[in-house]
Amino acid sequence: MKQIFFIIAAFSFFGLFSCKKFLETSSPSSLSPETVFNSPSMAKAAVMGLYGKMTDTYIYGQKLSVNWQGVSDIECNRGFSETGYNSTSSDAGAGNFYGSQYNSTTRWSGLYDFAEISTAAVDGIRNSPILETQAAKMKPLLGEALVMRALAYFNLVRYWGAVPFKMEASKSDLSNVYLGRTNIDTIYHYIVKDLQQAVDLLPWLGANADYNSAERVTKGFAMGLLAKVSLFAGGWSLRDGNLFPESKAEHNADIPEQGNFYVGRPTNWKDYYQIAADICAKMIASPENPHKLDPSYIDIWKSVCGQLPNPTNENLFEVAFGMGDNGDIGSLMGYVVAGNTKYGTRGFGGTYVTSTAYYFYSFDKADTRRDATLSWFNYTTDNKEAMGSDPLNLPFAKWRIYWTTPGFQALQKTANSRIATGINWILMRYSDVLLMYAEAMNALKGPDVANANADGLTGRQALEMVRARAFGAGSPEITKYDPDFFKAIVNERAWEFGCESIRKQDLIRWGLAYDKIEEMKKALCLMFDGTKAVKIFDKTYQPSDFPKTVYYKFKPDGQYIDPESPNYYKELPADPGAPWNPVKWFPQTTMKPEKNPKPTDSYIMDPIRVLTAATGLYPSYDYSAFLGTLKNGSEIQASLATYQMGNGAIYYRYPYAVYYEDMYESKGAIQSSYGY
Repeated sequence: MKQIFFIIAAFSFFGLFSCKKFLETSSPSSLSPETVFNSPSMAKAAVMGLYGKMTDTYIYGQKLSVNWQGVSDIECNRGFSETGYNSTSSDAGAGNFYGSQYNSTTRWSGLYDFAEISTAAVDGIRNSPILETQAAKMKPLLGEALVMRALAYFNLVRYWGAVPFKMEASKSDLSNVYLGRTNIDTIYHYIVKDLQQAVDLLPWLGANADYNSAERVTKGFAMGLLAKVSLFAGGWSLRDGNLFPESKAEHNADIPEQGNFYVGRPTNWKDYYQIAADICAKMIASPENPHKLDPSYIDIWKSVCGQLPNPTNENLFEVAFGMGDNGDIGSLMGYVVAGNTKYGTRGFGGTYVTSTAYYFYSFDKADTRRDATLSWFNYTTDNKEAMGSDPLNLPFAKWRIYWTTPGFQALQKTANSRIATGINWILMRYSDVLLMYAEAMNALKGPDVANANADGLTGRQALEMVRARAFGAGSPEITKYDPDFFKAIVNERAWEFGCESIRKQDLIRWGLAYDKIEEMKKALCLMFDGTKAVKIFDKTYQPSDFPKTVYYKFKPDGQYIDPESPNYYKELPADPGAPWNPVKWFPQTTMKPEKNPKPTDSYIMDPIRVLTAATGLYPSYDYSAFLGTLKNGSEIQASLATYQMGNGAIYYRYPYAVYYEDMYESKGAIQSSYGY
């Protein structure tokens, strides 16, 4: 593993462009495209440079992997907070859908650099005189470059909506540099074409020595990305009817329109779903496909934290990082470690992306993904674990310091500042292919019809393959899920992909971002209220199902908590005594004190933290009717009335604003949109 990181520097000295303009990369040219792409080794070095660019902070080094996950129904950025939630100058505000053209944390320049150098590589290889004479070496490189360009524009259109788009590298006369916005449907049309070509050009993982690692783009990832892009192309997105009045996109009748902004999808959306279903079916049934589900969900994360390849090739593609050099995977989110003598004073993990008790209780107690994904436990200054209980700040645990390499732990032990972990970012797993297949087939034919190319596999069977891994072969839980198969898919993707920078964008393309986030917020308030039944995904909990005190005990080593010990789902009849340790749970920590209650107490502040979250998505919010059903609702409402909520402009505003300097450099080609 890590072979890519050590060769990505090969292209860092080569620039293909002569001036730093609106859509250009910043590197001055020292070698011409003719020189670079006339040799397979130089062309390979150029493509390796694309992998290097992916590690930038504003691409997968931090923003796309960590900071931009934002608030969904299972994730929150930096925990819920009554301060900073509506900031227009931070990742926290952007995560709550508050944006501004002056927010430098949501700039697109890194992704446009990536798009530009990827396009230059595509053009250089396509125009190379050795493309056909040395096709075995050059055409797979073209496939990689096409996938990279697709990734760049895929993220641009998902995060900023209608963006400038072009299919050729910048020209020296700048005639194709200063561009206006392009219709979302047009961008997706061309991304899909790029990926369809890339699939035909790329080898399978392990087909030869050059493509023997998930750190290189191979056929399986190109197929999976084609499926994903197709589902987004056929999904819902916010549209600007002022810029594109000729668009014939279907309007989402469930989401209000304002100011000629609407949520729409192309009228031929089923064509895109068919592309997704067909490519997933082809991949699933191919005898050459090397990708399989890892039999153990938790082992996926043990392997990647230990910088080891996945033994079943579940990971279709990993962005490669170098330990001590780049990448924040794990250090900003993951199992929390305080400063101590075992792991060093710096600490590990964090709250850039965390979850809630709502997500925890959405899992079935027998689902092995629950404790692989989330951890109430943390490693303390006393060199032992303790148990947290904050229902609004439940850390993700797919990245844990005790799974990392001895080399990283040695560096960490003497560090006094953050160290790049070197943990790769998994961009797609094989379970995603199975669930995308289930989703596409359900939308087209229903859950029990097989695609002709899938060897008889139905969407339902694909879903249950993922559930079989989660519950164990033969478990009766495998077939127990929401009878509405689309809802079952929505739920399954939440349980499978927590904290993998997938959920928020899934909700957006389904047109469900507002509804699912509001379900989460109201359910959390009901959990705190403790007087009514609570619906969490496909489960219903009574107030008595949540214990007021959770007891836990340590393993025989006295250092780590026994994960089987806590009574998460029932109140114990009495304190069991030693060796059990008590921790107050949310029905107790969020109740109104009997004596001297204060406006800053949790019974008021926790609901406020919840209800103000993600309120940049809609123009305004009014929770007075809902709060009227809660026992302390009038007090909560009185405090909540002092907080700003809503973007004051339009519905479903998930796209980021274009940074003001980028608009200025466009020489008037780009103006603000989406109510900014």
